[in-house]
Amino acid sequence: MDAFRAWLGQLQFDGVWQTVVLVAASLLCITFHETCHGWVAYKLGDPTAKRMGRLTLNPLKHVDLAGLIMMAIFRFGWAKPVPVDMRNFKNPKQGMALTALAGPVSNVLLAYVAVVILNFLFFWLDNFGGGWLLMGLMQFFIYVEIISAGLAVFNVFPIPPLDGSKVLFALLSDRAYDKLMRYERYGMGLLMLLLITGLIDTPLGAMRDGLLQLLNSLGTWGYTLPSMLF
Repeated sequence: MDAFRAWLGQLQFDGVWQTVVLVAASLLCITFHETCHGWVAYKLGDPTAKRMGRLTLNPLKHVDLAGLIMMAIFRFGWAKPVPVDMRNFKNPKQGMALTALAGPVSNVLLAYVAVVILNFLFFWLDNFGGGWLLMGLMQFFIYVEIISAGLAVFNVFPIPPLDGSKVLFALLSDRAYDKLMRYERYGMGLLMLLLITGLIDTPLGAMRDGLLQLLNSLGTWGYTLPSMLF
């Protein structure tokens, strides 16, 4: 199965179809990520995202063109950040950390769901056969699996404005937190530099591959369970 998964991942569909599948998978991953940010913030007492119409799975509300292109090329990217007003949280730093953590966690869960569905599709292919529609679905979930895992590990890096920085900053004193938050706007430039020069490609790739191996080992029941039932 692993060999076939690798072959399928390299399969070249028609150029237009390939692009459509890749963009659709990317949009799903970033939309789910940002919506979960807003949902957790709302549950913790901040209605800002809801008031601005960001508690939605409509990708047009979340997509950032540059981030989408980066995700399609490098499998690491971003979306428009969900607006959060930490003053609405009972514990501002803790609320901000939990809201930030919701993004990577949601992508790990989405990647796992993609793994389970993909295993079921492999079961279907092995037992009932399939055409290009099934192959297209399998390609889609391979992209979701890879991109969502990549988005999860990318965002745990403690570089502003990534989610990992907000979790790390929440562990600091109020004085240190306020001081570091002033420099958050410079983080994107540093992040772009690291991506363009490829300095973080190796650690990001290793983290993503390790996460994918773990999820694949935990998602084999998507194949074995239907095998026992049919």
